[in-house]
Amino acid sequence: MSTDQPRPGPGEPPENDPFQKPQEPPAGGAPRNSAPRENGSPRNNAPHGGDSGGSGTGGEGGAPPPPEGTPPPGGTPPSWGTPPPGGTPPPGAGGPYAGGPSGGGPYAGDPYGGQYGVADPLAGMPPLANRGRRLVARIIDAIIVGVPVWLIMTAIVGGVDFFSTDGEMAGRQSTISGVTLLVYLIYEGLMLSSRGQTVGKMAMKIRVAMLADGSIPHGQPGWVRAAVYSLPEIVPCCGFIFWLINVLWCTWDKPYQQCLHDKAAKTVVVSTETGPRTGSA
Repeated sequence: MSTDQPRPGPGEPPENDPFQKPQEPPAGGAPRNSAPRENGSPRNNAPHGGDSGGSGTGGEGGAPPPPEGTPPPGGTPPSWGTPPPGGTPPPGAGGPYAGGPSGGGPYAGDPYGGQYGVADPLAGMPPLANRGRRLVARIIDAIIVGVPVWLIMTAIVGGVDFFSTDGEMAGRQSTISGVTLLVYLIYEGLMLSSRGQTVGKMAMKIRVAMLADGSIPHGQPGWVRAAVYSLPEIVPCCGFIFWLINVLWCTWDKPYQQCLHDKAAKTVVVSTETGPRTGSA
């Protein structure tokens, strides 16, 4: 009778195969309650509280389960319960009205506002200029510019009858009107971009300010404001209609009482006199 061990069956690796993958124990060690007891009887694998003869403690000899929230052995709390260093709230905390990168709330950045911004768009702004003062300032400027230009141009082109329909007179009218508008544009553009006031506005103690921060409309804003006011009048008929709508716009505009040339330049007309703001000025 042969003493040779039987060879591995087909498809089975040999006993001492050096390339055979070692058998790894299951994750977590040996299976729960799978080892035999010392007296040879199998362990009770009944679930907690489900053994037939136990006292509801999870099986013969079993310890009661730890209460919920008990930290694992060693006393180390779970990592997900650890607050961020320094008590800093996680990103996104604080709600929709929390301060952004600039520290402001939902009303931050409004014109003339303080550090934190406020809901009232006129808060922190100087008193708005009275509409009557604005009108008188325009009349003063028109006289300052119009009278000298009319006298000079009349001396150059001759007398002008503005009610005549004669072709020659119409030509003279257009020449004088065009020169007057050009001179007024240059006058207002230079005055506003340098100090925010024309002579008429200085007399009425009002000034033009940038809506964003109250500064003088240096450079482009001052010239844009002057151009939108003056140049459309060059267009016959339609120019006068636009000019009329433009100057009347401030009577119903809220809350800044801007004319269309103010909106184009993002400016507002305010009083230079100190004192509390009057809402209807």
